[in-house]
Amino acid sequence: MDPSDWRIVRSTPLFSTVSQEAAQSLIGNQPVSVHKKGETLFQQGQAADSFFVVLGGWVKLYRITPDGNEAVVGVLRRGETFAEAVMFLGGRYPVSAEVVTDARLVKVDGHLLRRRIIEQPELALSMLASASYHLKSLVEQIEHIKLLSAPQRLADFLLRLTSVREGGATIELPYEKALLANRLGMKPESLSRALAKLRPLGVSVDREHVSIVDVALLAQFIEPSDRGEEGF
Repeated sequence: MDPSDWRIVRSTPLFSTVSQEAAQSLIGNQPVSVHKKGETLFQQGQAADSFFVVLGGWVKLYRITPDGNEAVVGVLRRGETFAEAVMFLGGRYPVSAEVVTDARLVKVDGHLLRRRIIEQPELALSMLASASYHLKSLVEQIEHIKLLSAPQRLADFLLRLTSVREGGATIELPYEKALLANRLGMKPESLSRALAKLRPLGVSVDREHVSIVDVALLAQFIEPSDRGEEGF
């Protein structure tokens, strides 16, 4: 890994609080792997032997429901880790993982993680921090589905893709609209209707590019005071 990769690693909840030595002992000798869009990293029910750090691109975590449909659990991007907690939860992946854009990942051996935790207990606290981060993300996802309308959920997603807080912004959707709809808990046709409802707020879409005239106005649209009685 080069210095920029290490900065990404050190920004993750799992590695942000441990010493450089502890992080180096766990991940320093692991190679960076490049994956093409559509590649499966592991499948639901498969024996879990590794966890991953995303250095670039996006990875989808999903489950297949009893009726054969796909339920997206999360879509992870640069600076996030996944599958580390499963090392201690029965040894099988509870979800499948698929690369949804070209991506760069670091794959870390699970047996090595367990050995390092015994040798360096500080890693156990980092595991708790990482698990708490993932739990917080899931709670927020459920809260948004319960409390926000489809246009509000979409607006919130778009705002999370930009660091701009006032004025205009242009965003490139990171992955396909069908996956975006699934991730936001709606059907593709509902996503189209949600985009249409955001047009009066200055949001326009040209293929994969989204233009926002006024970021602050869009942020006001998803404020709690604007949610009305939804979800209560």
